[in-house]
Parts: sequence; C-alpha cells; structure tokens
Amino acid sequence: MGLLEPDGRGCRLFRRDALIEDAPVIIVHSLAHAVAALSAAAEAARSITLASGPDAGIYTGPGWFGALIAAAREAVPAGQCTAILDCGDDAGATQAAIRAGIEAVVFSGRADVAERLADIAGQCGIRLITERPVAALDLASEFFAAPEILLRRCVEILTSPAAFC
Repeated sequence: MGLLEPDGRGCRLFRRDALIEDAPVIIVHSLAHAVAALSAAAEAARSITLASGPDAGIYTGPGWFGALIAAAREAVPAGQCTAILDCGDDAGATQAAIRAGIEAVVFSGRADVAERLADIAGQCGIRLITERPVAALDLASEFFAAPEILLRRCVEILTSPAAFC
C-alpha cells in the first residue's frame, strides 16, 4: 500500500505502517463498531487503525465519519487509534475529507491527481494513502450485533498472534 506524504521536496511514498506501527486495521460501519474496536484496543493496550468501508467518503461523507470517530474517542478515551476514510477514486470527496481534517484518506484514482492531492493533504497535516489497508477485521457482517458480541470479536482479533504481524 502506498502513502503519499510531503517531505519538503515534494511527495514520497510510505508503507501503511507509517500510520501506526503494527496497528491492526478494523473496518467500522457504525458508532457501535468503533466503540467496540476502541474498547478492545484499550483492553489489549494496543493502538489500532479504524477504517471506513470502501468508498465511504463518497456515500457517507467526511462529516459523518469524523463525527463517528470523535464520538468513539469520547466514549473510550483510553483507546488509541488512527482513522482512515476511504474516498475511492473521487477527488472531490478526498478534498472534502482533507478540509474536514480526517487524519488519513484513501484515494485510489489517477497517480497525477494523487500527487496533487498529497500536496494539499500534506499542507493540512493529513496523510494520503493510495491503496486500502489490509483489514484484520471487517465488522460489516455484524452490523446489528449486540455490543458484547462486537467487543468479543474485536478482542479476539487484537489478542490473536496474527494481529502482531
């Protein structure tokens, strides 16, 4: 996966681990998902990456995602995470996410557009990722699951040996 970030001389490519070293990626689709993931992270004393579903920046928007992350962080202040909003190949949605201050944004469009967006993002302290991160867990299939089930699934992932790779 690529991460474009300004280095003072233009943009350079980073791997995903530039976001948070060894932070498992959990795909969240609701506040309940984000709270469960952050609760599990706090319980396991691990940092995680909370990522949106594919193209969520287009259909939910950065306002919703930013509010979801803020509410989850408020609910679980001991949980440590980085947030990534996937904007697919939509440059407009990516620019909106940058303006909204989302920490990291996935843009999978043309490379020349990614370079320009990376410059804009870097000026705002935002990281631009050019490929979706590999998820340790996607909670989509448990959209309506009870909070204790969501928490258990997240804890299982964060305490498994595979989560440390």
